[in-house]
Amino acid sequence: MEVYLDNSATTRCFDEVTQLMTKIMCEDYGNPSSLHNKGVEAEQYLRYSRETLAKILKVNEKEILFTSGGTESDNIAIIGTAMANHRSGRHIITTQIEHPAVIQTMRYLEEQGFRVTYLPVDKQGRISLEDLQNAISRDTILVSIMHTNNEIGTLQPIAEAGTLIKRINPRIIFHVDAVQGFGKFRIYPSRMNIDLLSVSAHKIHGPKGVGFLYINSKVKISPIIYGGGQQNGMRSGTENVPGIAGLAKASEMMYANLDEDMERLYKLREMFIHGVSKIDNVMVNGCMGTESAAHIVSLSVRGIRSEVLLHALEERGIYVSAGSACSARKPQPSATLKAIGVEKDLLSSTIRFSFSVFTTEEEIDYTLQALYDIIPALRRYTRH
Repeated sequence: MEVYLDNSATTRCFDEVTQLMTKIMCEDYGNPSSLHNKGVEAEQYLRYSRETLAKILKVNEKEILFTSGGTESDNIAIIGTAMANHRSGRHIITTQIEHPAVIQTMRYLEEQGFRVTYLPVDKQGRISLEDLQNAISRDTILVSIMHTNNEIGTLQPIAEAGTLIKRINPRIIFHVDAVQGFGKFRIYPSRMNIDLLSVSAHKIHGPKGVGFLYINSKVKISPIIYGGGQQNGMRSGTENVPGIAGLAKASEMMYANLDEDMERLYKLREMFIHGVSKIDNVMVNGCMGTESAAHIVSLSVRGIRSEVLLHALEERGIYVSAGSACSARKPQPSATLKAIGVEKDLLSSTIRFSFSVFTTEEEIDYTLQALYDIIPALRRYTRH
C-alpha cells in the first residue's frame, strides 16, 4: 500500500487540472501577448483565471499578479514594498517562524539598511498581539505574518493582527504568506485588512512553478523583475498560461466543497493524533483543534532520529517529511521548532505528516499500525 502524507511539500494534481493544462499546451498554446487568434485564446485563459481567483478572495481581478510560486510572491511583496516605501520608514516586522522565502528576504533587506523585528511565538507557535502592538513604531512600513505555519500547522490571528495594524497606522502594509492556508480556509483580504497575499499552486493540487500575489490596488509597490512589461509592468515575462489556468482550476475545485473537505480532514487529524498518543514519548507540536490547520501534524519521537523514522516508514510505502521540504536537505535545526521551545534532543527527531483531500481513513489506520510496529522496534535497536 502506498500512502502519501507529505502534502505540505507538494500535492498530486487534480486530474481535471492536468487535462486542462495538456489541452492548453497542445492546442491553445499561443503567446497571450500575440495579436492573432491563438494569442487571444491564451489571453482568455488568463482573464478567466484572474476572475476565478478574484471571486474566491472577493477582490478586483486587476489585483491578481501571477508569479512562479510562493517564494517569488513573497519576494515581490517584501522587497517591492520596502523599495517603494523606504522614504516613509525602514522598519519591518515579521515572526521568528516564517518560511525561508520570507526570513531570507528579510535578511537581504537588513543588509540593505532596513531594520527588522522578529516577533517571538508561544509554545503553540502563535504570536502575541501585544508584542505586535509594542513592535510597531513610527517608521514601520510593512508587517509580514504567515497564515498557516508550514511545519506545525499553527494558525496566526491574521484578522485580529490586520485590525490592530490598521488602527495604529493605516499606511502600514500588511503582507500574509498564505501558501499553506489558501485552499484550506476562506481568506478575504478586504475584511481582514490584508494588503498583500502570497499563494502557490502546487500546495492545492495544482502544478509546480506557478502562484499569485494579491496586491491591494492602493498599495505602493515596485517591480523586482523587468522586461517586456507584461502584467502592467509589475512582473515582466511571458505568462505561464497552462500553469495559471491549472492554478485557477485547482483553486476552484478546492473551494467547491471546502467546508465538507476540511471537516473530514479535521476528523482524520483527530483520529491520527488520538492514535499516536498511545505511543510512549511521542509529542505533538503546535496547536490542537481548529487553532491548527487540518492537514498538518508535527510529531517529535524521542530516541529516534527523523531520517531513520522517515526511511523506515518509506519501506512500508508511507511518505512523510522530516520538517519543511524547503529545509529538509539542510543540516541546521528547524527555526520553528526552536522558537516554540522543543527540547534540544527532539529537534532532530521530528516528523511532519500532512494530509490532503485524497487522504483516506484506511491510510491513517495503515500509518498508525506502521508507527506502532516501527517505533518500538527502532527504540530497541538504538538502545543496543
